[in-house]
Amino acid sequence: MKLLSTLKSFLGICALGVCLSGIGHAADTGTAAEAEAMTKRAVAYLKANGPEKASQEFTHGTAFKDRDLYVSYYDLTGKVLGHGANPKLVGKDLSGLKDPNGKLFIQMITEVAKTKGKGWTDTYTFRNPVTDKMAEKIIYVERVDDSWVGVGIYK
Repeated sequence: MKLLSTLKSFLGICALGVCLSGIGHAADTGTAAEAEAMTKRAVAYLKANGPEKASQEFTHGTAFKDRDLYVSYYDLTGKVLGHGANPKLVGKDLSGLKDPNGKLFIQMITEVAKTKGKGWTDTYTFRNPVTDKMAEKIIYVERVDDSWVGVGIYK
């Protein structure tokens, strides 16, 4: 009987651990509110420090990286000016880049910046830098002159 009681306690503790680990995992991903706030901080940084310094900080610095949140910084033609998850993209024209489903997502993001000035995009698929897996993503974007700055969240 004591063995059964001990086993039940052990299983209860294991179940609690599984539940808590799920909560911890959820906390490892950025929220929509955090993405918007980081975008607004990045826009303020860009306006205060200029494009060159902003590009360096967004790409190589740590002030605009938090878990799976990072800044994407593009001009309105689709050229990457700064990228917090992949420095190798800087300088490349990605206007024709499609996600695995064929969606021209850089064009979609740029269109939101051009037509609305700021806002959330539709869903597209992109590599999550934390999990290194493809995942659905949306991005909050704000236009700054002839460029846009955005931070996305993975679903």
